[in-house]
Amino acid sequence: MAKINPGEFMRQVQAEAKKVVWPSRQETTTTAIFVGIMMVVLAIFFLGIDSLFGKVVQFLLSLA
Repeated sequence: MAKINPGEFMRQVQAEAKKVVWPSRQETTTTAIFVGIMMVVLAIFFLGIDSLFGKVVQFLLSLA
């Protein structure tokens, strides 16, 4: 691996940083809202599944 001096390294870092495309405020807001909605939907889903399995286990234990 070739060694480079700190100045060349910093120029390469700046060149790569210029290639980064940041999301717009609208994209960030839309994504955040979508993540929030999915989080709530999945929380409700897993609450239902957990409750269902809890009832099944409770029923099976009551048979013993």
